[in-house]
Amino acid sequence: MKFSTTSLADAMTIDLQRNEDARGFFARTFCVKEFADHGLVTGFVQGNHSYNRAKGTVRGMHFQTAPHGEVKLVRCVAGAILDVIIDLRADSPTYLKWEAFELSAENGRTLYVPVGFAHGFQTLADETHVLYSVSHPYTPGCEGGVRHDDPVFGIAWPLPISVISEKDAQWPPVDLASGIRI
Repeated sequence: MKFSTTSLADAMTIDLQRNEDARGFFARTFCVKEFADHGLVTGFVQGNHSYNRAKGTVRGMHFQTAPHGEVKLVRCVAGAILDVIIDLRADSPTYLKWEAFELSAENGRTLYVPVGFAHGFQTLADETHVLYSVSHPYTPGCEGGVRHDDPVFGIAWPLPISVISEKDAQWPPVDLASGIRI
């Protein structure tokens, strides 16, 4: 695996190192030792699978509040997504900054999303499947989110939004005077 830093503090991309032959390829997607050597969380307690029928679907921007914050490892295994993360940690040098990454079945890239980040994605193809592991189980009542179109962030989604849940469409705009509780 090849670990690369991003423009956001503590977030990383992880690229597969494929061993190819006539059958196809084999690659590790997780290794406790290599993650620990890079100072990353290694304890993942839940795995999730997101199936998305239509290109242009947006899911997000989600987080869980303390003490239930979660690290996410996100990987697209069919189709493609634009995966977006926002640093919501008030003490971070990259506070309120966002970055986007294309994750696809073709590139095999994984995104490491630290605690304190909002996370969401837009599908770039129909029939897209996203797998993600989390370091803390989903805790009802501790979920939060920010609007996918909040001008505070100015996220540049590449496609018109074809599908978004009512819940995700109704996250309130960020009030910077009040801060974001995460």
